[in-house]
Amino acid sequence: MRLPKEFPFIFRMLPYFIGNILALLACMVSPAAGAGASTAAGVAAGVTDVALWPTIPFMRGQDLCAYEDAYGRSRIALMRGMTREIKELVMLGGYAKEAVEALQLIDGLIDKNRRLASAGMGMDVTLEGALKAAIDQLYRQLQPRQIRLRFVNPGSVSGLLHELKELKRRGTLDPVQLSRISGIAWGTYALAPGCKGGILLTLHVELRSGETRNFSATGSLEQAVGSVAVQMVRAYQATKFPSTVNINGKSLTLIGAPGTPVSHSPSPQLAERACASLKARLPTQEEYEQLAILGDWNGGVSLSHDVWTLAGGLVLAPDLRNPSPVRKPESVPGEDLHFYCVR
Repeated sequence: MRLPKEFPFIFRMLPYFIGNILALLACMVSPAAGAGASTAAGVAAGVTDVALWPTIPFMRGQDLCAYEDAYGRSRIALMRGMTREIKELVMLGGYAKEAVEALQLIDGLIDKNRRLASAGMGMDVTLEGALKAAIDQLYRQLQPRQIRLRFVNPGSVSGLLHELKELKRRGTLDPVQLSRISGIAWGTYALAPGCKGGILLTLHVELRSGETRNFSATGSLEQAVGSVAVQMVRAYQATKFPSTVNINGKSLTLIGAPGTPVSHSPSPQLAERACASLKARLPTQEEYEQLAILGDWNGGVSLSHDVWTLAGGLVLAPDLRNPSPVRKPESVPGEDLHFYCVR
């Protein structure tokens, strides 16, 4: 079987990608890096802030479009399809040999156009730039008080300018530079099944603490990148339980519900007992609303349009403020009663 022309390029680039990733991981766990990495390690292990190396190596994977095209139908189905196409060309006035040659020529042109579209070294750079731009766009829309997911250049600006001038990507980092970041991100991409121009995009984040997260999306390049960006921001920016915030000069810790951050209860009394089992309590109306002002991206929890349980057998219905959002459960029949616990 004849291999596509892009295969030698992939084989040449794999040692580069794998070598860089192994070097990064080795430096991240080296004694030299650990000795000077107290700040970054504390961020990764305790605080949820994550500072990633700015270069994201993307490796090209199997062409799933070609794979599906080759194996999505049985050999008999493929033969029948080819026979049908030859028959149609013969019916239009061509000879069988000419029909076969015409099909081979068209098939070759399709392969040529696909090779031209996927050739070159630019897709990884495009994916990296598009992903960072999508994440920044999300943060501009959310406007959290503190951005918890960043791509940080641990080197000097002059070094970065030199690499850009030489048309190089930031590749080699020493242990001192690595001590200033929390981890690295790397990914893969492949032409998606369906042969409609979509890609299958995966992104993997490896932190110094050993924590790993993986994100995946399929669609057009813009759709896949946008979906992965949303998943990353949710993973690192959304409120983590327990979350400690200051309300009216006092410290309040969001404990969550048993087994989950936010849960449902058939009655306020059961929610109260669930919080008591955690040595915690239900939030007051003021606390619910103050935490909602902080929102899901600043250590709080949005009320949304849900109904929340209160102590004393009452509920908080934020959409029903006339005459008061504090009501008895009977006034909101059929609604799920949400709750989380605080201490």
